[in-house]
Amino acid sequence: MKTFTAKPLVSAVLVASVWLSAQAEPVKDNHSSPYWFQQGKTASEQAAPPINQNKAKNIILVVGDGMGITTHTAARIFAGQQRGLAGEEFTLSFESLPYSALIKTYNTDQQTPDSAGTMTALVSGEKTKAGVLAISDQASRSDCASGQKNQLKTLFDLAEAQQKATGIVTTARVTHATPAALYAHSVERNWESDNNLTDEARQNGCRDIAQQLIDQQHPQQQNQQQHKGLEVILGGGKRHFLPDSEGGKRQDNQNLIQSWQQLNKHHVITSLEQLQKADLSQDHWLGLFADSHIPYVDQRDEHTPGLLQMTQAALTRLQHNPDGYALMIEAGRIDHAHHDGSGHKALKETEELHTTVQWLLDNIDLSETLLIVTADHSHTLALAGYPTRGNPILGVVVSNDKHGYPDSSPYKLKDGGFYTSMNYRNGPGAVNWQQDKARPSVNPEQALLPDYKQQALVPLDYETHGGEDVALYAAGPWAHLFGGTMEQHWVYHVMQHALSNEDK
Repeated sequence: MKTFTAKPLVSAVLVASVWLSAQAEPVKDNHSSPYWFQQGKTASEQAAPPINQNKAKNIILVVGDGMGITTHTAARIFAGQQRGLAGEEFTLSFESLPYSALIKTYNTDQQTPDSAGTMTALVSGEKTKAGVLAISDQASRSDCASGQKNQLKTLFDLAEAQQKATGIVTTARVTHATPAALYAHSVERNWESDNNLTDEARQNGCRDIAQQLIDQQHPQQQNQQQHKGLEVILGGGKRHFLPDSEGGKRQDNQNLIQSWQQLNKHHVITSLEQLQKADLSQDHWLGLFADSHIPYVDQRDEHTPGLLQMTQAALTRLQHNPDGYALMIEAGRIDHAHHDGSGHKALKETEELHTTVQWLLDNIDLSETLLIVTADHSHTLALAGYPTRGNPILGVVVSNDKHGYPDSSPYKLKDGGFYTSMNYRNGPGAVNWQQDKARPSVNPEQALLPDYKQQALVPLDYETHGGEDVALYAAGPWAHLFGGTMEQHWVYHVMQHALSNEDK
């Protein structure tokens, strides 16, 4: 298996010298006006990307869970500053893809969506309710009986009908909403293991999501080639495969890890070392590298693979199939970091996605592979104020003086305190007005720490999703069909067209 080592990153504290050193002139890469003019002229003269109407042999759908457009912008600046740049001029790997669109994200029953409904739209071609997985809008959430005749076929069903290999990579639990929408049918996303099943669900024969992952590996027809099951699924969530007597969540006393291993040519791996030693030229692989979600980038130990390492392994396995593959990659913890009000963690997770997509671009053939990078929904992150160019994206705001040069100290609001340009509309970082009486000033050093929670307006235990459109970027066969503002479920239909279209 190929390995990849990221370049050393520059500490954000060094970037903070933009104001700490009280520079008397703009940051070093504020180029002259002729430079910017020529840059724009050169870009406008570049030839339009060629339209590729080949039949797609492969599909890679990359989902940054919760990666709204503000997250894009902030992560772009963050990644650039980590590399010693001012940041604003940096480009994330997926932002360089030639085709893009805005994607509406609402569920059929919610203006601001959840991941189960949005992922179902992306991979089934139908919008549906919040909280349900690969089940149509005709069902009711948490009502087992209502979903039994309303199951939807997904991208993986389409791929397997064409003898393609299928795989999932996620930094969340493999039973979490985004990955589960590809292999499970459930009227309740929280039924990850049987401990959460209702009495009605048990009486009507609904199976939990972890159980469905094991069951769907069995042939559905006499001809096993009609349903091979997943070739590879890598992520977290071990607890939903183990009984409570073994430290898991299951109440049925089943050890589903053993159930997977008892299937023909099915293997389980639980560490980075095992992943690197695995013979990924064949067979079926279940990687469970954490009891719950994969730890955040800054919190992983040397035994836990990251998004890039899991992607490299999955692609190694899938590329051995001569008929092609369909792969879904989820940077799932962008979403969790935002819910926790932690901008630093969200940007680090997005930077990891940037690095992973760059590796993909260096190692796949876009003449036969449709690559799509998008998000399922956004968050309430805001980027505002008037910080000077190159201001640390996580730091307090330093503005410019009347001549356009950085001030020598952070900007003070009328309440006498400092503030950051990155904040949330709601969440755990909110000011308790009854207790504090006034907004606390932001400590410039604390704002740069990984565990700092950005200030928020409305106090909530968890920050919420946002309801605005998200971005989509694409390259490869039929990527030119993406453009303008599109309904989220249309993404599936472009993938279906690319996989099914005859060569031109």
